[in-house]
Amino acid sequence: MSKASIAIGAAAGAAVTAAVFSLLNDSKPSPPITTTTTTTVATPSRTGPPAPYPATPVAARSPPLVDPNGLFQYGFPGPVADLNPTASLTSAFDRRTRNPFWVAEHITPLSLSTHNGDRKHSVFVEDDSIPEMFRAKLKDYFRSGYDRGHQVPAADAKWSQEAMDSTFLLSNMCPQVGDGFNRDYWAHFEDFCRRLTGRYPSVRIVTGPLYLPKREADGKWRVSYEVIGNPPNVSVPTHFYKVIFAEDGSVGGQVALGAFVLPNAVIANDKPLQDFEVPLEAVERASGLEFATKLPAMRRKKLCQEVSCSIFVKDYKERQKTFAAKNQGARQ
Repeated sequence: MSKASIAIGAAAGAAVTAAVFSLLNDSKPSPPITTTTTTTVATPSRTGPPAPYPATPVAARSPPLVDPNGLFQYGFPGPVADLNPTASLTSAFDRRTRNPFWVAEHITPLSLSTHNGDRKHSVFVEDDSIPEMFRAKLKDYFRSGYDRGHQVPAADAKWSQEAMDSTFLLSNMCPQVGDGFNRDYWAHFEDFCRRLTGRYPSVRIVTGPLYLPKREADGKWRVSYEVIGNPPNVSVPTHFYKVIFAEDGSVGGQVALGAFVLPNAVIANDKPLQDFEVPLEAVERASGLEFATKLPAMRRKKLCQEVSCSIFVKDYKERQKTFAAKNQGARQ
């Protein structure tokens, strides 16, 4: 399949995302009402003999026929989200897909301008904080055809080597298409996020995978994705999301919110980034997560109405070439 045809599919994927996860008002059944009846017995008067009254028998309470919660004496089945706070990121891991549910980071002008870490000293490693049977393995990615795609990019964590190293945990990775996505459009998108610190003193980003349905020839919607590894172990997401909180730096200040969903496919570099902007609720419905429940509407602004949501392809590639040339010169 040519890059052009896959790029068209990428655009369609973004459109499907916006259509499938349109806002709907779900009606919820009212909770059952429990009525408690209290019987009050009057205290007899001290001035006369007590009035006779019939004794009320107390009904014996029957034990329950079953005890579903008795299962917990043997352990709690789950689901379990392995929460892992590190120097540069915090992640919640999905044991079923062997990918993160979400990974959160925080970047500032100072954090990005401090260079005390170098990725040439970092290596991809399995996350031993996750039980062995549930974690992603290095061998799962071997000859899979997919990149070990950072959710929090290494370029955002140069302020210390420890911070840099934590971005190379496999719990911060998902299988991503390499050429045309992870090494191209997705990298330009990450650069866009960093450039936001030129206007905002504090930027928080949540990134993660999605597994979205696709309408097939019979008109029905189905979720279908590849699983890599031998035996199959790590799910390949159909899409990725980023939710961006660009803060004005003041306590209780304004926050510019942006939500984006991109297909895990080749995307042409001339594709406008704003084509992948979606309502925050669309990401929440697709992921089953909630991102801004404590952020009141009065403090919210729309990111793409505040800044130009666009990628700089040429500028980014030129800086990458310069970086590579410097590294080559240092080795000689």
